Amino acid sequence: ASVSEPAQKCCTENIQPFLTSILEELMGPVSSGFTEVRSLFDKEVNEIIQDFQKTNDMTRLKENMDQLMTLPFNSVKMEPCYLKVNLLQELLQDLKSRFKVYHIDVVIQRTQNFMQELMENAVYTFEQLFSPSRQADSAKVATTIEKVKLRVLK
Repeated sequence: ASVSEPAQKCCTENIQPFLTSILEELMGPVSSGFTEVRSLFDKEVNEIIQDFQKTNDMTRLKENMDQLMTLPFNSVKMEPCYLKVNLLQELLQDLKSRFKVYHIDVVIQRTQNFMQELMENAVYTFEQLFSPSRQADSAKVATTIEKVKLRVLK
């Protein structure tokens, strides 16, 4: 009871007025990282479509799909996504001094974990939606992949 009132007063005067601007500033790198995840998924699926249109090889399509499933764990391909979020390091330094925010690396790591989880969900959903179509006419496979990709991105 003796701490509640001073804590509320401190939050109301020293933190709450800045909360909106802080969130807006932090959302830039976070949104940019998630946009990069979306772009990477789109690019990888487009490469699968192009490869299939050139080769019309169902075995190679399966190999490419298996490779897509490992995308969230491919640190080289995911690196550009993660780098976008590293900009938080600089932004959070100011918060560290003003609001005594510690463990900046944890915030960045958790954001990167969410990005990886988003990619895992995207490739899993893609695989689940596309899987029944694998036995379809090979002339329709590229179109089906595109439709599934658009549905996942939606």
